Amino acid sequence: MHKVFGGEFTSPLVYCDIAMSSNENNSLICPYRKKCGGCQLLNMTYEEQLSHKQKTEIRLLGSFCHVDEIIGMDFPYKYRNKAQYAFGNRNGKIICGVYQSSTHKIVDIEECLLTTDKADEIALTVKKLLKSFKLRAYDENTKSGFLRHLLIKTGFKSGEIMVVLVTGTQEFPKKRSFVNALLKAHPEIKTVVQNVNNRFTSMVLGSKSEVLFGDGKITEQLCGLSFRISPKAFYQINPIQTENLYNTALKLADFRGGENIIDAYCGTGTIGLIASGKVGSVTGVEINADAVKDAKENAKLNGIKNIKFYTADAGEFMTAVAAEKTKVDAVIMDPARAGADIPFLSSLVSLKPEKVIYISCNPETLKRDLHYLVKNGYKVKKIQPVDMFPHTEHVETVVQLVRKKPDTYIDITVDMDELDLTSSEAKATYDEIKDYIFDKHCIKVSSLYVAQVKQKHGIIERDCYNNPKKDNPKQPQCPPEKVKLIEEALRHFKMIP
Repeated sequence: MHKVFGGEFTSPLVYCDIAMSSNENNSLICPYRKKCGGCQLLNMTYEEQLSHKQKTEIRLLGSFCHVDEIIGMDFPYKYRNKAQYAFGNRNGKIICGVYQSSTHKIVDIEECLLTTDKADEIALTVKKLLKSFKLRAYDENTKSGFLRHLLIKTGFKSGEIMVVLVTGTQEFPKKRSFVNALLKAHPEIKTVVQNVNNRFTSMVLGSKSEVLFGDGKITEQLCGLSFRISPKAFYQINPIQTENLYNTALKLADFRGGENIIDAYCGTGTIGLIASGKVGSVTGVEINADAVKDAKENAKLNGIKNIKFYTADAGEFMTAVAAEKTKVDAVIMDPARAGADIPFLSSLVSLKPEKVIYISCNPETLKRDLHYLVKNGYKVKKIQPVDMFPHTEHVETVVQLVRKKPDTYIDITVDMDELDLTSSEAKATYDEIKDYIFDKHCIKVSSLYVAQVKQKHGIIERDCYNNPKKDNPKQPQCPPEKVKLIEEALRHFKMIP
């Protein structure tokens, strides 16, 4: 049974059919849609959202290889296991909700389409307790008050709930009575933590925490393993799609047993730990020391001994591994939205793993990084999008890359006169011209059409299979609309004025 804004539906699929059947109904699902702006695609049906994301993936990544159909959700609501609520004051009243998109203005809400019903209920309880205990919400203008944020993490399989009260001051009047009242209202809460953030920053959590109830962590299950989650630990927000994402990544990795792999940007070690049962050894590397501490605890919790974790910059670590000529069969990488930097990609190429599994949350930076890897000895074999964040613009992608190997080696004698290319011939290859057109307009053109347009502009080429065949009436001619696109590309590469 699913409840969304007071309506109950026995089947998620039935609910989607009813609620998402038209854009008019869609706008009525969330009364905060226009004020909040967090769900950028809520004006589309879910099927339209998936189609939109698929087209984006094809436009950005389709030049590398075929893009498989995006993996969506049966019930694309209430999927977030992590909920954050901002607290403030307005007209003498405490407000609780989310920041308006691209602003620091709080939208006062009571229920969200993406967070769990229980998280929303706990947030409303905390709001009421603040008033009854005469505690003020934090005021960023005066830098005074008590509660700044509320963070709630939920184990979808374990049912365990963590509540983190982010306060502007260490002082917490009637602390024990407040926590007891919260636990009485919601006995399912497993742990309560106070985190102090007294800095003027966009970061939600501060550096100092105190456990008020429980042990400060919850446990959740993912792909058959258990993971301990702390307030600062990174853990994928959509647990249902995370299993689809990781299972897809391991399927594309096609491990046979015995491989030595590196889990780069490993965070708390989830994907590396899940892969550990299919390989010989795993080395996880992550720059965040707190995350590495959690990763080591997760390995111990699951009794996994063929994995080691290191606190280091991933690029520097892999450069050192390459210098030691350590054999690495595969690398799994899951960087942040900014993607990987050149030092990391350079170290990856030097390491020469046979396989690379790239998990990306930003197709634009993914495209940039794939270009680098393709130019430096790798081939993209598979691209699989996963809809991790329904109703938002975000899309996750798993990419399988393999190191290129020449099938045969041929001795060639070259007449140096044949290398006397005209300057225009040396400007751009056929593939670069076609890639430019596809990346910008999502339209494919053939090498024949490119050759026809080049010939039209007097670009003289030596005999090759791309050249138009003379006296062949059956040969297709480049359509006018594609002529314009090819001419645009030729101008871009300064091959024509």
